[in-house]
Amino acid sequence: MRIGEVATASGVNVQTLRFYERCGLLRKPARSKSGYRSYPIETVQIIYFIKQSQELGYTLQEIKQLLSLREKPDGNSLQVRALAQSKLSEIERKINQLQQMHNELTQILNSCECGEVTIRCPSLDSLNHKAI
Repeated sequence: MRIGEVATASGVNVQTLRFYERCGLLRKPARSKSGYRSYPIETVQIIYFIKQSQELGYTLQEIKQLLSLREKPDGNSLQVRALAQSKLSEIERKINQLQQMHNELTQILNSCECGEVTIRCPSLDSLNHKAI
């Protein structure tokens, strides 16, 4: 498949494919005599794998590890599980951080006595003293 065909079939643009190639997520494709990239048909599945992994929050470096594990015929479950557990822990930390931010902003809004009046807002001063 030519690069444009892979891009269309996988729903990404040509620059994304070239970027994935430079990052090592995709193997360098064979070239035709005229210099066109010639990708194997399974490249579309790899792109789907990359995009789905990104949706789950994996970084490109982590996806590179997952792709490497994907190629192993067996014995990869513990490594995949460890990566997934690490990602889940990271997401839980982010959720906690967002919850703290939510609570702080809620507290600021609840303590606001300004309403619709255009005065200097005391909430701005409170931001000088609180760490999120």
